[in-house]
Amino acid sequence: MPEFAEIVEVSARDGIQNEPKILGLTQRVRLIERAREAGLCRFEVGSFVSATKVPQMAGTDQLVRDLPAELRADAIGLVLSKVGFERACAAGCSEVNFVIVLSDTFSLRNQGRDTAACVALWREIYSAMPAGMRSCVTFAAAFGCPFEGEVTRARLEAVLSEIGDALPDELSLADTIGVAVPRDIRDRIKAVQAFAPDKPLRLHLHNTRNTGYANVFAGLEQGVSIFEASLGGVGGCPFAPRATGNIATEDLIYMLERSGISTGVDLDRAIKAAEWLEGALNIQAPGLVLRAGGFPALERVAT
Repeated sequence: MPEFAEIVEVSARDGIQNEPKILGLTQRVRLIERAREAGLCRFEVGSFVSATKVPQMAGTDQLVRDLPAELRADAIGLVLSKVGFERACAAGCSEVNFVIVLSDTFSLRNQGRDTAACVALWREIYSAMPAGMRSCVTFAAAFGCPFEGEVTRARLEAVLSEIGDALPDELSLADTIGVAVPRDIRDRIKAVQAFAPDKPLRLHLHNTRNTGYANVFAGLEQGVSIFEASLGGVGGCPFAPRATGNIATEDLIYMLERSGISTGVDLDRAIKAAEWLEGALNIQAPGLVLRAGGFPALERVAT
């Protein structure tokens, strides 16, 4: 088990992209600032997609420019197209996260092209990556598709082989609709590690069926130490039916810290940030530690 786990905060992108209330740019910047004040150090700040299709992400270009320099240095932009990639570069993102959906039906709905076309597009983007910009490829619907059902390890391995040597700085497995259980997590991680043993792997997990935190532990046991989470557990994909929230950042912090795995994040401040987001969106967020708080104060836990 790792001694330290890194949390990539995605509330400013996946957290708000499916909510009916649209946050203004000032609120979105403040959300990222509150996450940093809690000790979070990497942020998926938005997606460079059509504002017509995802109005919650309108103005992401300006959002990145509005960020203080120290936050822009840790800003990850989600991109689904060549135009989105170019926008992320022009805005000043430090990293791009490109999505390849493993099922053709979901890929067509999410990105307007099938999986093979997305792989080809990634290879094009990879060859155009500016010096100094980091990259990640997220394999979405890596465990199941709302339209096609099961997504197998063989499908993941086939897509990995198509990527070949166009390897980003990090790879990510996303349980986009929250169907995975720990056995699935271990199985898919082994496939990625066999293909790219030297590349860091992160997990993007949803708690749709209450398996998200068990899946984190399965990842930890396989050596994964980077996890994406959203304050309050808010979020979901607008193109996935019945999509529900991510694992909650504050719940993840509580579980990791109580298990002896450092995160560098202040739990109480993370809870305050989640409370702020809940109020800004006018919802009751699904996170549980947001309601219950930590127990006991973490510094008093016997080691």
